[in-house]
Amino acid sequence: MDLFLSMLLLVFAIGTVLAGIFTIYFGSGRSRAIGGILFLIGIIVALVFYNYSGGELWGVAEWDWDVVKAGIASIIGGIIGALIALGVFLAGIMKA
Repeated sequence: MDLFLSMLLLVFAIGTVLAGIFTIYFGSGRSRAIGGILFLIGIIVALVFYNYSGGELWGVAEWDWDVVKAGIASIIGGIIGALIALGVFLAGIMKA
């Protein structure tokens, strides 16, 4: 369960920060404000992740750093596998 929660927070934080930056840069008016809110939420969740994974901002280190490293390695492996599968799929579609 520790691995699930730590990776959930990490991926959510990265996703919302990137979505917020993208929306701030390309948006206009109200959508820029929404992008700013997304960015702030991502930063807050990243700080919570940092705290629980050993950073001890508030004195709580719930997750062992080895668990977090294993989760990050598994996410990177999953992304690489998905990109390879996408490349094989696109190569097959382009040849057909």
